Amino acid sequence: MNIPFCFIRHWYLKNILGIKIGKDTHIAMKCYIKGNNIEIGNNTVVNRFTFLDGRVSLKIGNNVNISNYSYIQTLTHDPQDPKFKCLLGPVVIEDHVWIGAKATILTGVRLGEGSIIGAGAVVTKDIPPYSIAVGVPAKVIKQRNKNLTYKTEYSPLFG
Repeated sequence: MNIPFCFIRHWYLKNILGIKIGKDTHIAMKCYIKGNNIEIGNNTVVNRFTFLDGRVSLKIGNNVNISNYSYIQTLTHDPQDPKFKCLLGPVVIEDHVWIGAKATILTGVRLGEGSIIGAGAVVTKDIPPYSIAVGVPAKVIKQRNKNLTYKTEYSPLFG
């Protein structure tokens, strides 16, 4: 999506594609959005070159930060099925989640409130609230402070 002005880009996403976008949320230019089954909360930032797969339900909470080149997938295939059957799985990203650059979130995963996904991680299973997960596949390595009060604020004019 290469529409240079955020307000025009958001108008198009909401009114033409039917994506639900909360107040003070920013979806950067050059994101790839597939499908329209996407809900994004308030004060959330989706940075450049992110792939959002909305063919199956993708719910993103409030004050979420999704870093550049992240990939969120809601549909895959069964490699063992002779007909390569599609597997559907909604993805839920709860409030105050931070997804590091080039992370991949796979089909059917829930990222618990306040969790952090390290750069380059591949998330194959649910991540508990306030956990920090890194690696391939992503594994929890520590816990995060639970007293999160920040509001994600980022809205460049041409971003």
